[in-house]
Amino acid sequence: MNVSNLKNNGYGDKMKIALVCSEKLPVPPIRGGAIQLYIEGIVPFLIKRHQVTVFSIKDAKLQEREIINGVEYFRVSAKSKNNYVELVSRELSARRFDVVHIFNRPKSLRFFYNASPGSKFILSLHNEMFAPNKIGKEQAVFCLETVHRVITVSNFIKKTVENNYPRAAGKVITVYSGVNPDEFYPIWTEEARKIKQQIKGQFGIGNGKLILVVTRFSEKKGVHLVISAMEEVLKKYPQTVLLVVGSKWYGSNRIDEYVSHVYNLAKNLPEKHVVFTGFIPPRQVVDFFSAGDIFVCASQWQEPLARIHYEAMAAGLPIITTDRGGNTEVIEGYGNGIIVPEYNNSSDFAWAINFLLENPATALAMGRRGRKLAEEKYNWGRLAREILEIYDSIEHG
Repeated sequence: MNVSNLKNNGYGDKMKIALVCSEKLPVPPIRGGAIQLYIEGIVPFLIKRHQVTVFSIKDAKLQEREIINGVEYFRVSAKSKNNYVELVSRELSARRFDVVHIFNRPKSLRFFYNASPGSKFILSLHNEMFAPNKIGKEQAVFCLETVHRVITVSNFIKKTVENNYPRAAGKVITVYSGVNPDEFYPIWTEEARKIKQQIKGQFGIGNGKLILVVTRFSEKKGVHLVISAMEEVLKKYPQTVLLVVGSKWYGSNRIDEYVSHVYNLAKNLPEKHVVFTGFIPPRQVVDFFSAGDIFVCASQWQEPLARIHYEAMAAGLPIITTDRGGNTEVIEGYGNGIIVPEYNNSSDFAWAINFLLENPATALAMGRRGRKLAEEKYNWGRLAREILEIYDSIEHG
């Protein structure tokens, strides 16, 4: 495809961009999801330059097709992952987009390419999708040879691609995610104090400091370690409360063996010192960040880079996190949090929490640095600009 073709699509200098979300959750992110939040965050900026269509899975609460603020949303009623790929491919073939931007599904690229061979392809990776157990070598090589760029959410993910496929070097670029700081009230503001009082009243929480965890209930997310750490924290700071926001899966409060284990752990602590909210819709989770005093991410797996770090920054929370995957890339050297020495040791979490409770001025300074980072660096505007630059390299290449 040459530049003249791109500019003869009926939209002047605008290109027709297809954003193909993964098949699990819809956009807008009414049920959560990091990829879904990412897409929602960037489309207001992309639509200023290009014509944008977002493909995602159908949801009972959303229309199959609609246009919101100039962005077309096409939601597919698919019965399976393969069916989703088939139906999106059919639409790509019928409509011929200039750029097809695929999220986290390199194995699907061949199908999309066959449907629209005249398009240029971008792949965004939010997980280790090029690990040997995720994709075959032939599929991976085809994908890497076909795409114009691979965008990763962290240097950790970038390195996993390049280590497995050295030929990818030069095509893979890290573009850190972001947040809208204007949606968050920093914890030192009067608005945040009102939110905190409202949430404390709602859940029957006393006047102690709030340790905040926002997570899915999975052993790899590590909430059990934070609960265990609270036993040591409460010895020194008996009014402290751990507030756990989340559930087993997006939009569901299903209880499995691990969830039961977590609830039973909490029963070993004094009543009302571990509070579980259950699933909270993404729009409402923002308030819980403003209600916290300290934020903990207890990832046990090689986390690509949990987007909750950006949200905690935007709310001005000091962050405690683990040296797993890409998490430290937005903490180390920035002075906005603590990286626990041993990621699977509850005593290390207790030490970090107690340190911040003992040193409120340090905790506040960390939170202020985080807020500044969200305003200046880790926001949707910066993220969208970097993506637009990649699109421009297609248009002018």
